[in-house]
Amino acid sequence: PSAPHDQRTRSAYIFGAICPKLGKAAALVMPWGDTSAMTQHLAEIARHVDADAHAILIMDQAGWHMSNNLVVPENITILPLPPKSPELNPVENLWHFMRDNWLSNRVFKSYDDIVDHCCDAWRRLESQPWRVMSIGRREWANGF
Repeated sequence: PSAPHDQRTRSAYIFGAICPKLGKAAALVMPWGDTSAMTQHLAEIARHVDADAHAILIMDQAGWHMSNNLVVPENITILPLPPKSPELNPVENLWHFMRDNWLSNRVFKSYDDIVDHCCDAWRRLESQPWRVMSIGRREWANGF
């Protein structure tokens, strides 16, 4: 069946991270995807990590994820995934879920409307820790 879709080129980036064990989530919605935005996202994640904990952040090897200019907080360690293996990243299924349920098949009124929808979708996700735990869990990552 046909579905509405927006063919304009404005977009927003949801920088999101989850803890499948605790059902926690942290995100920023940004107008660009680059090292500076990723550094801001890591600072946001660091604020959500419990004082007595250390986060292992599983990420693909996108340029802005692995840049030498990336500032990684002391309570985060980055674990890069092998190239071309997004299925190993626990957050990937959440992106699919959010698109399928809250973000796709829409025509947005403006850029601000795009950002509002992204923020609303992430807030919905954050309010459902059981969903973060269910969708984000990976058997191979349970040892971390």
